[in-house]
Amino acid sequence: MESTDKIFIAGHNGLVGSAILRQLLKKGFSNLITRSRNKLDLTSQNAVREFFKNQKPSYVIIAAAKVGGIYANNNFPAEFIYQNLMIEANIINSSYENNVKRLLFLGSSCIYPKQAKQPMKEDALLSGYLEKTNEPYAIAKISGIKLCESYNRQYGTDFRSIMPTNLYGINDNFHLNNSHVIPALIRKIHLAKNLEDNNWTAIKSDIAKNPIDRIGVDSSKEEIIKALGEFGIHFNANQCSVDVWGTGEAKREFLFVDDMALASIHVMELDRQKYSKFSSLTQSHINVGTGVDVRINELAELIRDIVEFGGELKFDKSKSDGPARKLVDVSRISKMGWKSKTNLRDGLFLTYDWYKNR
Repeated sequence: MESTDKIFIAGHNGLVGSAILRQLLKKGFSNLITRSRNKLDLTSQNAVREFFKNQKPSYVIIAAAKVGGIYANNNFPAEFIYQNLMIEANIINSSYENNVKRLLFLGSSCIYPKQAKQPMKEDALLSGYLEKTNEPYAIAKISGIKLCESYNRQYGTDFRSIMPTNLYGINDNFHLNNSHVIPALIRKIHLAKNLEDNNWTAIKSDIAKNPIDRIGVDSSKEEIIKALGEFGIHFNANQCSVDVWGTGEAKREFLFVDDMALASIHVMELDRQKYSKFSSLTQSHINVGTGVDVRINELAELIRDIVEFGGELKFDKSKSDGPARKLVDVSRISKMGWKSKTNLRDGLFLTYDWYKNR
């Protein structure tokens, strides 16, 4: 890719898209196209077709998606499968119709079977049953991979797919119910820390920036404490505790989002011949991760240490752990010349610092 090439980043306001935009700008790319949701409905075939017809991008990165944690996946399955299917189908087809040189589709490691051998290799795809808690989202992401492969097979397009492990970082979603494990724990422990310190200015500032259901900055201290208790942040007799979903024994791999952005650009910039050495028309996707995982209880303790929270972490065993372990095999992308740079502690520190000071 040349610095003046027209590149469309779908989903530039989200966690991944904003990081890709940030890193492309750092690298000197100057012809970047973005559209907010209120300007372009990616679930509308007509709107997407008209956009591509007018803009004619040379390269496309699909970072747009409806995402969320276990709670959101369980409660909004129809939204997850419908919106993700429509977004990817519309963009991929319009990219073909408008002769886009290269497209990158961003998926998720949840595409792999629940019982996949660890670490999960790319050829584990479709080898077993999916984890039920995020099956609709996973099916949509698998469909995106297969759309790219099918267009490559039939039309000779250069549509690529990368499958990141669990992502976190700047611009993450910190909603107390609908976020993934790292932003959820960061926010819960941050609020508990401020309850512990009786820092109501910080608590109300947090609520103003990230609204919480049924309470606002004008709510009384008693109302706020009661509402936070419903989200697993407990304050009683000047003692604080935070509920953590599950047993804490499940293991997960986490990748700092700016590393993911650099991996995306790396894969996009590879010439077709080099990329094809690690891909095929029937197995095109590439895993992206650190190759290292951590137990959720260890993660929670690490966040508690970074936030400097002195209270108790209580593991709610009535809540699902999800799969016992999720670790992707990163040997392919390593051979392609890319490796993650940010260790978990440094990434968590950067994320928490951004969250406090954004």
